Amino acid sequence: MIGFLQGRVVHLQQTSPHRTLLTLEVNQVGYDVQVPGRIRQHLPAAPESMQLFTHLQVRDDQLMLFGFASMAERDLFRQLIAVTGIGPQLALTLIDTLGLPDLVQAIVNSNTKLLAKTPGVGTKTAERIALELRSKLAEWRVQSGLKPLANAGSIDSTQEDVEITLLALGYTTQEVLQALQTVGQNTALAKNSDTEAWIRAAIAWLSQ
Repeated sequence: MIGFLQGRVVHLQQTSPHRTLLTLEVNQVGYDVQVPGRIRQHLPAAPESMQLFTHLQVRDDQLMLFGFASMAERDLFRQLIAVTGIGPQLALTLIDTLGLPDLVQAIVNSNTKLLAKTPGVGTKTAERIALELRSKLAEWRVQSGLKPLANAGSIDSTQEDVEITLLALGYTTQEVLQALQTVGQNTALAKNSDTEAWIRAAIAWLSQ
């Protein structure tokens, strides 16, 4: 219903170690938005405006806005709260504790030990997040229409993990394809099944 808000930050209040209440003034209306604590890294110098990508939670007794610095963070938040037993506050804590890149890679690689470092996330919850969300991100990849590279050979599973990760980080299908085609020309990398090496190379190329 409210995809994003753009306005001036007028107040910040830390409500927990991993959550902050931010008040954003938009056209003389102040919106209280719950954001990850790490949002402070993206705050502009006053009085510049800031854009927040938002998710509106509707309950019988209240409306709550959650805000994020990027659309990818907001979209992953929505995926997280769709996991059994994961509410918005825990989803916010996961994003704040691990950050978007590490959280996505932990899910894709089923790194439950890293997921369990988040306060409130035990081993069983971490396993459920990895299982359910890995499947959802894989479905997202299929819906994007990505096709395996012709020369992918024996590293198809690595390529799939890299594609899922890059899509979840907010890159477009075309950007992902171009990055994989370019970095795949590296002979050493082409024979390497290390997912993280591919991701680092792809992001480095995309950041040029």
